[in-house]
Amino acid sequence: MPHEPAEFTVALQPRARFDAIDVRSRLQSAHGDVLAEFPRAYYVSLHTTAGYLEQALAARLTRRAQNGVGLYVDAFRSVFPEDAGYEHDKLELRTELSEDQRAVEPRNADSHLAFMAAGLRTCVSYRAGGGPVWFVDLDGVTNGGPRQRQTTVLAYNHEVPVWRAQVTVPVSAHPMDSVNLRDPQIGFYQMLEEAIARYGVTKGRLRIELAPQERQAGLTVNEYETLLMRHDLLEVLHNPFRFMIEKGRHAFADPRSIPAKTRDYAKYDIVRLINRIVDSLGLNESVIERMVARAMAVPAERLLRLKRTVNLLVSDSDTPGRGLIVQGTYQSPILVQWQQAAKRSRTVDVTLARLT
Repeated sequence: MPHEPAEFTVALQPRARFDAIDVRSRLQSAHGDVLAEFPRAYYVSLHTTAGYLEQALAARLTRRAQNGVGLYVDAFRSVFPEDAGYEHDKLELRTELSEDQRAVEPRNADSHLAFMAAGLRTCVSYRAGGGPVWFVDLDGVTNGGPRQRQTTVLAYNHEVPVWRAQVTVPVSAHPMDSVNLRDPQIGFYQMLEEAIARYGVTKGRLRIELAPQERQAGLTVNEYETLLMRHDLLEVLHNPFRFMIEKGRHAFADPRSIPAKTRDYAKYDIVRLINRIVDSLGLNESVIERMVARAMAVPAERLLRLKRTVNLLVSDSDTPGRGLIVQGTYQSPILVQWQQAAKRSRTVDVTLARLT
């Protein structure tokens, strides 16, 4: 008979600001081959600058090169370098922080933006098998020491949908905008929590997906901090190379040449970087190469690899018998648009499934 879903918590300590940690091997070292009896497992990061790549992409990168995941992520870290003038990093403007919090708050806007651009996810489902499951950390060291990270692994047999709904989300008239779907004024999260309780789901998965007719928009799970989402992210939507240019301003000998040339330099540098990655991985016309070629033609839409779908895990591990959405303190599902919505609203489809 199939086993009941099994849930595990894995504590992780990154070795550097960027690190890729194989969670499957860590779990096996601590608990033995506990995943062998299940066909699939969800892996959930509780952080906004550390997450997972989808299995198909991660497997392809790993097959091609020992450091394939690192090479892939390096492309996006180059577009969003550290200390490039991000509003999110100007802690004196962060009114939600106390003085004590400002003293320890990491300046990590680059990690948030690279997380979204690289298509990292906070919740992914992996098929059974012996391959690695990489927890990709973009901000693993702060204030001179490693951060303490945590991930949840929920192994299961089947998903049984129990509830579906189509929801209209209001957006502003601005062509470029972001909406926090966890905002109590929208009522979206309250609706999800009511559905979980109504159907008695204790181990489950919520799928939030843009309706097929929605275009020039995407979904992510990240920190909805005002300066990050309403300034830095919008700067990227206007000009994806904005921060790469800012960081490189002092690298050019003739300051008078900067306004006319830095955007071209940035494009040239990123193409060179991608070509190096493609050569290292042995990928001809690879997913990376095609992605960057499209990024040059339609920068904002293609460089930010926002998904049309995000998943949220449901578990009762902390409240036995009562399923709750598994989420980190600062995590929110976020709807991002880079073209004005016709009716000042966007439609998303929601599915709640029970994991058995």
